[in-house]
Amino acid sequence: MNRPDRDLLAATGPLLLAPDAVLLPEGPADGWAVVVEGGSFQDVGPAHELERRHQQLRAVRLAGHLLMPGFVDAHHHLTQSFGSALAFGEPSEIFRRVWVPLEGALDEESAYTAAKLAALEALRGGFTTVADAGTRADVDVEVVASAARDAGIRCVLGLVCNDADGTDGRADANPGAAVLDHAEKHLARYTGDPLVHPSLAVSIPEAATERTLHATARLAAEAGAVVQIHVNEHLAGVERSLVRHGLRPLEHLHSVGALGPQLLAAHATLLTPHELTLLADTGTAVSYNPVASAWKGNAVAPATAMAERGIRFGLGTDGTRGDGFRLAEAAEFAQRLAYGLAAGDSSCGAGWTWLEHATRRGADAVGLGARTGTIARGMAADFLLVDTDTPELALSRDLPWELVRRGNRDQITAVFVAGRLRMWRGRPTDWDGPALVRRAAELARAAVGRADITRVHPTSTAARALHRARMGSTAQ
Repeated sequence: MNRPDRDLLAATGPLLLAPDAVLLPEGPADGWAVVVEGGSFQDVGPAHELERRHQQLRAVRLAGHLLMPGFVDAHHHLTQSFGSALAFGEPSEIFRRVWVPLEGALDEESAYTAAKLAALEALRGGFTTVADAGTRADVDVEVVASAARDAGIRCVLGLVCNDADGTDGRADANPGAAVLDHAEKHLARYTGDPLVHPSLAVSIPEAATERTLHATARLAAEAGAVVQIHVNEHLAGVERSLVRHGLRPLEHLHSVGALGPQLLAAHATLLTPHELTLLADTGTAVSYNPVASAWKGNAVAPATAMAERGIRFGLGTDGTRGDGFRLAEAAEFAQRLAYGLAAGDSSCGAGWTWLEHATRRGADAVGLGARTGTIARGMAADFLLVDTDTPELALSRDLPWELVRRGNRDQITAVFVAGRLRMWRGRPTDWDGPALVRRAAELARAAVGRADITRVHPTSTAARALHRARMGSTAQ
């Protein structure tokens, strides 16, 4: 183990970190350094200036490394990790057939373990913040909060506020006033928590009454929190809204006063020009989830158009895979395939757009823009140390583009959240990751076995056998 490794792993007090470069909103700054103390960046600037101002600190020199903000996952479902291998090849609206039954089969231990497993994957992939859109498991939401804290990840924690017989597969047992009372208590419960930030959530607009949609928006706005709602994700949902209200889901939310800076609209893949205008005019934020679109969606959100119009958005995994670099690549790649190629747009926002929305603008979308997402004095010290002495990055000419196109989680040496080293070379520093994975595998088998899950497609192995059987019968 070399000296920088020892200094980082043994550190208990302030740190002066001097990498080759620091990624700022303006781009990479060569020869810069940071001082981390009390969970925040106490100073940021040219290394020689920081060493002069903080002579009591010995600089930890990190040759061949970039210090960059941690990724922000703007849309996740932490307690769905046991079903992550069940979503492949499935048509849209799988929440009815997979997620609702699976979460309903979780007890307290399995919900905690599923959430901590998802947090482990996220940290390994460079995410320092995740926005959890609320669990349907019949457990206290503190179970999820505890899992996030114990893993060491920052979490925007949603409380599901459904109170209508919507089509999400489950109506809340405590409609109306009881839901709003729980919402107020949830928002107050985590005041001052260093890692858990309360949020409200509605599964889809039709899962809550108009009164609750309006009231949750008001409560969140007053508390400086966000309301997370899946909006305009699937054609079936858009059509149901048109039949019921004569309005598309986003338009319906606007009609009841639920749009605004407090709303985080997940997916928003099916948007009309009018709805883009509504998003821009109201300051509503979106979680653009490109991998989810590829795996089980109807369309790709027009994120390049959103960026051009100043619509607030972050990037979300939707629990597909916890890899920040692959998410940024998917964000750019999906725009190129869905929109850029047809228009001859060879840039599609350029690398900096997707890095920015994966970090700083993602933090803004989930309501934490004043706290994290940027390497700057006074901001939370949520950051990554990325090895740039690799075949993928060593010949750098345009680092933002290369991080998007050629970065991967294997290049992440360290993950810090709130100033603490949480992940070192892919492993947690203060708890047993492999033991958690083993226990999760046991609990997942049991939970999936007792859940009433319906899959449309067989496994790939079974599908191959069916294909061979068909080809054999054709040949005969």
